Amino acid sequence: MKMKEEDENIEVDPGGQDKEKKKALKAAAKGTAEASARIRWRPGLSYRWIMKNIPFFLFLAALAVIYIYNGHYADKINRDINRTNKELKELQYEYKTLKSEVMFRSKQSELAKAVEPFGLKELTMPPVVLTDSVKK
Repeated sequence: MKMKEEDENIEVDPGGQDKEKKKALKAAAKGTAEASARIRWRPGLSYRWIMKNIPFFLFLAALAVIYIYNGHYADKINRDINRTNKELKELQYEYKTLKSEVMFRSKQSELAKAVEPFGLKELTMPPVVLTDSVKK
């Protein structure tokens, strides 16, 4: 059967242990309780310590602001890159469309249709070579 000590909240099994083992167990438990109490409450966390470390706290706050700014700046740059990529794709589509249109209009049959309203017609005979009749 286990008993609970009320002071240190330590479980002790009295059956089969002699007094020396109980004392050693209590001392070890008490030592760990004191160590954990020292860890939980640090007398150094006083007003004076806080005032002494204000520059460090301000440094940490400045780092946090820079970190937040850097995240926002990266998002802005990412949006700009995406917008520029969209514009580039649109310009590439427009270039390809205009290039195909120019290639279509520069065909011989299309040129003949385009200049017909001006009275120009396609030649049916081959061109004549002119030569100079007066030779020096």
